[in-house]
Order: sequence, then C-alpha cells, then structure tokens
Amino acid sequence: MADTAIAAQSHRKVIIASSLGTVFEWYDFYLYGLLATIISAQFFSGVNDTTAFILALGAFAAGFAVRPFGALVFGRVGDLVGRKYTFLVTMGLMGLSTFAVGLLPSYASIGVAAPLLLVGLRLLQGLALGGEYGGAAIYVAEHAPEGKRGFYTSFIQTTATLGLFAALLVVIGLRTWMGEEAFADWGWRVPFLLSAILLGVSLWIRLQLAESPVYQAMKEEGETSKAPLSEAFGRWSNLKWVLVALLGAVAGQAVVWYTGQFYALFYLEKVLKVDGGTANILIAIALAIGTPFFLFFGWLSDRIGRKPIIMAGLALAALTYFPLFGALTTAANPALAQAQARAPVTVFADPGSCSVQFDPIGKTQFDKTGCDIAKSALAKAGVPYTNESGDYGIAAVIAIGDRRIPIEPGSATDLAAATADAGYPAKADPTRINKPLVVAILTALVLLVTMVYGPIAALLVELFSARIRYTAMSLPYHIGNGWFGGFLPTIAFAMVAATGDIYAGLWYPIGVAVLTLVVGLLFLPETFRRSIGHRD
Repeated sequence: MADTAIAAQSHRKVIIASSLGTVFEWYDFYLYGLLATIISAQFFSGVNDTTAFILALGAFAAGFAVRPFGALVFGRVGDLVGRKYTFLVTMGLMGLSTFAVGLLPSYASIGVAAPLLLVGLRLLQGLALGGEYGGAAIYVAEHAPEGKRGFYTSFIQTTATLGLFAALLVVIGLRTWMGEEAFADWGWRVPFLLSAILLGVSLWIRLQLAESPVYQAMKEEGETSKAPLSEAFGRWSNLKWVLVALLGAVAGQAVVWYTGQFYALFYLEKVLKVDGGTANILIAIALAIGTPFFLFFGWLSDRIGRKPIIMAGLALAALTYFPLFGALTTAANPALAQAQARAPVTVFADPGSCSVQFDPIGKTQFDKTGCDIAKSALAKAGVPYTNESGDYGIAAVIAIGDRRIPIEPGSATDLAAATADAGYPAKADPTRINKPLVVAILTALVLLVTMVYGPIAALLVELFSARIRYTAMSLPYHIGNGWFGGFLPTIAFAMVAATGDIYAGLWYPIGVAVLTLVVGLLFLPETFRRSIGHRD
C-alpha cells in the first residue's frame, strides 16, 4: 500500500514537472502567433497590409519549418545521452530566444534588419521545440504504468493548449490594463520579456527529475543505440513506421490542431474584423471549456484504442469545417454574412490581367489593370468576392448585387463607399456579436482538436522501440506539426487572398485530413496494448 502511494506520488511529480516545462515552451512559441497582427505592423511595415500579414504569418511559419531539423538534432541527443538533459537544453534555448524577441528594434528603427533578426529568433525557437515535445512525451510514457499511457501522456497533450491559454491570458490582461494603443506601440514586448522569469522557474522544476527508468535500464545494460539516425531512418523496418506515423496520423492531427486554435483566431481578427481583444477572450473561453477533453480522450484511448478516436476526429473535421466557419461568420459578423447573401460581389475580368494579391518585397503596385485595382481595393476593405472571366482587356467590372461598376486604370471609383452602401461593414459591430454562439462554435473546433491530439503522444511512443524512440517519433511529429500544421495559416490566407473567397483556405486542412484518414485506416496499426520497455 505504501509502495503504491509512493509510486503514485512519483508519477504525479513526473507529470507535473514535465507538463509545466512544456507549457512554458508552448507559451513562448505561440506568443508570436497571438500577436501576428501587431508584429506585421512592427516588423513588416514596408509593404501593403495584406502582404504584411501574410509575411508575418510566414515568419510565424519559419519557426515551424525548422522543427524537423531540431527533432533530428535533439532526438539523436536524447537517444544517445538521455531524455532529461536533452529537454533541459531545449528549454534554455527557447526561453532565451523568446526573451530576445521582446528587445528587437522595429522596422521603423533599423529597416529590413528587423524582420531578418525576428526570423532568426523564430528559427531558434523552432529548433528548440523540435527537441522538447518528444522528450517530454517519452519521459512521461516511460514512467506510466501499463494501461494508463494514454491518460498520463494526455497531460502533455494539454500543454500546447495550456501554453496558448496562458499566452492569451497575459495578452488579454495587458491589453485591458494599458489599452490597445499603448499595447500595440510597446506593450506587446512585455509578454516576451516575462519569459525570462518563467524560464528560471521551469528549469528549476525540471532539474528535480531523474532520468527515465526505461532509458536508465538501457544505459546500464549497454543497449542504447550508437547511431539512432541511421537506425531509425536507414532501415526500412523502422522507416516505414515513420512514414505511416506522418501520413496516417500526424499530418491530419496537425491541420486540425492549427485550424481549431490558430486559424480560427486569425479568421476572427483578419476576415471577420472582430477586434483583437474580443477575439482573444472568445478563444480563451473555448480553450478553457475544451481542454479537459484532452484528458478524456487520452483516458478513453486506453480502453478502446488510439486509432478509432483519431480517425473519427479527422472525419468529423473534414465534414464540419465549412458549416462551422459559415456559422462563425454569421455569429461574429452578421452584417458581413447578410451583405454576402443580399449583395454578393463578383469581379468580371480577363484572367490574364489579374495578379495574385501578394507582394513579398513591397514594390508591386496593383494599379495597372482594372482587375488588380478592384481586387486590391476589395482585399483592403476585407470584402469577399468571386471571380468570373470575361473579355474586358485591361478593364474590369465589379458587380455588387445588381449594381455594376466599371473599373479602368486611372479611374476614380470609390469602392469603399459602394461596398458600404451595400452593407459590407468596415469592422464587426461588437454589439451584434453573438458571443455565446461564437464560443460554442470555437469550442466545437477545440473538441475536434482534443480527439486527434489527446491520444497521439501515446500512439507515437508505442510505435517505436526504446532504442530509437526519441529520434524516430520526433521527426514525423515535427514534420507534421511543423510543416503541414505550421504553414496552415500562411497557406490558407494566401488562398483567400488569391481567390477572394473567405472560405477557400479551408480546403487545405480538409484535404490533408482526408489524406491522413485514408492512409491511417489502411496502414496505421492499433498500439494501445503494446509494452514499451527496452526489451520490447
């Protein structure tokens, strides 16, 4: 009885220490995403608004781009040296690079050097995160008793959302305390600078832990891998499971995660014109409601398996994204939804005269053709539109409901007035936002996240042998979440900018979710009854 109590106490310490440290890393990593709109103005102010936001999202994605390389570097170290010391190093690297973001001069101060330095720090963050997650998940799983790995590792799965939630609370608190103007001017730096305090606390907590018992046993018996990279990826018997893990589980999980928690936030702010403070609060409430379901689905996966829960989450996401985001538009900005229904906007133009509304160097002037003038004005006003081809030369015609407006280079047409007359709002009216319904829709999106993400740490740990576990599971996880997921906001908003359709960006997560569902159903094994000891 006493031994059981001591073991339970030890397990709680492992979970709490591992989870708190990982929450800190996610807090650091996601601060940038929450402040993307402000950062686009601070560091990318030399280009037009649409391009600046896409570039800011691109810098956000840069941190995700290098995560697989961090997984290779730190995964190898974790299999060679140990789980504990590896994620101590990654935590220090993350904390210092995050603190430095709060000290960076803006574009107005040092020009193009500002975004370059910002991207450099995002790359360091991405490398650190590439080594953190695998270490924490493995460390907890290798301490967990048989039959409870899904539940124990689901605490690690809450850390990404809790880190986002913590960042939201800090941002909301500062915005409320100092006001939007001061926060946008300099207050946005404070959440980054606070990471120095959190780093010290998290490192102290992690230093109290001992090495994983599975790794310690391997080390004592001389059975650790001497070449984890070649063993994990140079042998087909291991490599095939890396590919199955990526394409049959993680890629779909990643796009559902980033759609439900980040794209939804960006969609509220950038497309539906809900003010940043309100959007942050609504997302925070949904996260608070949905987060316990990570634990529920982790617990459930110990009873019915990991695979059916993940596959069900992917299928539901693919089927419900369009209706959920349509309902979100109606609930958050009813004037926009009504204007779309009453007076849809169509750009009639020669396709050859139309450019993609994206200018990465800030030199392109979208005023050479009527099509470009029309689309640029509509994008700046946040008015969704569809495209129809026609033989108009360099001219174009905009249809706003029954009204036809010819657009030619050099013409002086006030499209802002025309769209306003048709009922298209410049911003979402705070008094008309159906906040309970918005929270309900956002919570539904978060619940889909919990289904696909809650059981996946246990699944990945169980897929690979202990000798190469850190290396082998970290790479597919970070390719999936770093590339498939991390690039989602950038890709989705570029699709919206290119088409004028505010829902066009959803085709990307739906397509990846369907692909993963098919591969997973065909090739992903069920793992929840497997043992994960070093001799298994």
